[in-house]
Amino acid sequence: MKSPFDYIFYFCDMKETILSLTPEHWEDYELIDTGGFEKLERFGQYILSRPEPQAIWDKSIDEDSWREMSHAHFHKEKNNPDKGQWKTFKKIPHNWQIQYKGNNKLDLKLNLAMTSFKHIGLFPEQAVNWDYIADTIEKLPVKNPKVLNLFAYTGAASVAAKACGAEVTHLDSVKQVVTWSKHNMESSGQEGIRWIVDDAMKFIKREVRRGNKYHGIILDPPAYGRGPDGEKWILEEQINEMLKLCAELLEPDHHFLILNMYSLSFSSIIAANLIYSNFKEVQNAEHGELFLVDRSEKKLPLGIFFRFRKL
Repeated sequence: MKSPFDYIFYFCDMKETILSLTPEHWEDYELIDTGGFEKLERFGQYILSRPEPQAIWDKSIDEDSWREMSHAHFHKEKNNPDKGQWKTFKKIPHNWQIQYKGNNKLDLKLNLAMTSFKHIGLFPEQAVNWDYIADTIEKLPVKNPKVLNLFAYTGAASVAAKACGAEVTHLDSVKQVVTWSKHNMESSGQEGIRWIVDDAMKFIKREVRRGNKYHGIILDPPAYGRGPDGEKWILEEQINEMLKLCAELLEPDHHFLILNMYSLSFSSIIAANLIYSNFKEVQNAEHGELFLVDRSEKKLPLGIFFRFRKL
């Protein structure tokens, strides 16, 4: 009997396979188990237990073993599910570093820390896109292509692009994560990324007025967010306008774009509709889901993507 993953699905009349992609080059990261609305992960030599709303199935490892394996567990606040505290079971530093060696000799050193928002400064599934960035920049017939990374968080994608020779503009609305990104750049032996703390929509509107162009644009917008001056971001209300502006910023001859979205209500077909309705030329398109696989081969979906490139 075939599993759902043995079938190929096509999007409308464009005959595009909807992909499911997972990283292939991680050594310092492992998804150990998932279930019971939690995930158990290894980052370097430390194992963390965190909430995971999509893990609605049973755990494969018993509860006692989870706790025995964990260095720390994140507990959500009752009145604020977006915040919480870490309970430590074994000795673990507040800050540590892991390495990612991908394709194209990509070598990133990334700094991690346990935050009050359950995040630790890294989305491991995004390694799929770091490899894509490295591969694309190597193939672009442009020296030092200009790359814009919006909603850039702690900047692994920015550092990957810089390591491959791009001129990178990194934008996030939170000053602290931009500082974190600088540490990742320095730890990875890079320099010269342009750092911007601003509201993404305001910034790209200014860039369009200035007539600026980029060979690569990377977007990883949240479902909800705030700019540095309290500007409200709601994904479903503003992503269409943002992509229209990105279409004006993209160099026409040689370019790439990566759109990531993590929203339980969004499918990659929605991303495809957004891209095809806003960009005149979409070559070498790929879209689908990103996922990680635990030791029991359960697949944890972690957002959708659409990416295309003209080399």
